[in-house]
Amino acid sequence: MADAQHLSATVLLGVHGRKRAGTGDEFWQYRPAQAGDAYRQIDWRRSARSDGHFIRQTEWQAAQAVLIGVDDAASMTFTGHKGRPSKLRRAQTLAMALAIIAVRGGERVGLTHLPEPPRGGTAQLMRMAQALMDGHEAGDYGAPRPQVMPMGSRAVFLSDFLGDPAAIEAVLGRAADRDVRGALVQILDPDEEAFPFDGRTVFESMTGAIRFETLKAKSLREAYLERLAERKARLQEMCRRTGWRYHLHHTDQPAEPALLWLYRALEKVRA
Repeated sequence: MADAQHLSATVLLGVHGRKRAGTGDEFWQYRPAQAGDAYRQIDWRRSARSDGHFIRQTEWQAAQAVLIGVDDAASMTFTGHKGRPSKLRRAQTLAMALAIIAVRGGERVGLTHLPEPPRGGTAQLMRMAQALMDGHEAGDYGAPRPQVMPMGSRAVFLSDFLGDPAAIEAVLGRAADRDVRGALVQILDPDEEAFPFDGRTVFESMTGAIRFETLKAKSLREAYLERLAERKARLQEMCRRTGWRYHLHHTDQPAEPALLWLYRALEKVRA
């Protein structure tokens, strides 16, 4: 929570208005009165300063639900260097920082693996933090399995997305059917991008269920990088088809740019 609070402070906070006329408290703009406008809508103080009549419009500020899914399968606990956070810890920090920003903006937040609907308030943030630390996924690779998906809400899934891509496609298809849009954030360790292995190497999954030994690890590099590029392209194509957005983040990079990207991406999704 301390890391998330510090991270969320780097994003300029403000009311999450929709920049659209409607019911709300925040002033948006004045517009000239038109035929059909009620007299009670006219702002007489503003109109007195000109020859015409003007309507004071407020900004539409409907609180929305933001669902956040954090993959905590074994593969997410990997880090290639003790000086770097694991993929899971970075995902948890980004998730909580985003939740803090959403709650401060008057929105409701929730975790996709919990049956409870999204809620607002500080107490909800504490419940989410506890649930993230409790863990829920088993096996080497995970996939989002949202239990609650309110119509028209937004969602964020944070994962390395190295498991079965068909599971991701199914979730995004279900989301599209419910008019839910959002973002996929693929989190990878730099070693997973560079494949810096040579000579005799033993590759083992984080649970130990998968094990492979080779005497010429370097010879696998080209095929590995090709498969990884194909996976990224497939994720991007999924997002393109469903109106979602895709972002790649590396754990050796600061978390601030990823959070700022998420903040802006959700604002665009909502517009």
